[in-house]
Amino acid sequence: MKEKIELNSEAVILRKKFGEDSNSPIDVFSFIHNNDDLTIVFYPMSNRMSGICIRDGENKIIGINSISTYGRQRFTIAHELYHLYFHEDFKSIVCFTDLEMNKDPQEKEADIFASYFLAPYEALSYFIKNKLGKEKHKLNIEDVVKIEQNFGISRQAMLWRLVNDGYLSYEKAETMKNGIIASARRLGYDDELYTPSPEDKQYATFGKYIKLAEELKNKDAISQGKYEELLLNGFRSDIVYGSNLDKEEVYD
Repeated sequence: MKEKIELNSEAVILRKKFGEDSNSPIDVFSFIHNNDDLTIVFYPMSNRMSGICIRDGENKIIGINSISTYGRQRFTIAHELYHLYFHEDFKSIVCFTDLEMNKDPQEKEADIFASYFLAPYEALSYFIKNKLGKEKHKLNIEDVVKIEQNFGISRQAMLWRLVNDGYLSYEKAETMKNGIIASARRLGYDDELYTPSPEDKQYATFGKYIKLAEELKNKDAISQGKYEELLLNGFRSDIVYGSNLDKEEVYD
């Protein structure tokens, strides 16, 4: 299994490959949407599953459990990116939610990479020392909320990272696993990071699949009916039939 320093380096390299710096919080959803090689599918899955990734030739597909929290979805995308770009001996992998129970070396690597991709080592260290003015083992629950909100990481993944990097003891982290939403609300944050996708957004496909369907239609390689069938299979009835947002859209 790779060392943490190597996984952090790979996380920074992949960020830079796609035009992201190593210091700022990253919008992984925008990252995915702007990558021509990737398709992302949001779909309700078992509570034990966080996601799946599939690689078939030049096609890279990430499936995200849309009933998991927004923070978990962000972590899962970063986790699956590691499989897609750094593990070459697979065609598909199903990934599970419990970070502490993952024993498979490839899954452990992907978890550590995901944490560093969302919050590179130096960026996290700088935030804790300079923004919070704290040292290791001096963090309280308010500090943890501010860190996870800044980097967009779920409480489970954030505590796991802080323990592994020596910022928190395991015992203190255990006391911070409850009252997650309430702790964020008390500091003035909304609860988006800790809640699942709304029901009307739990089925959706973005990225390469949609672009290919559009290209085929524009080249007259498929009929309008087939084009609409492909979009409906990808849960994009909003493109086929329009949506309420289309009626409300104004020029601004």
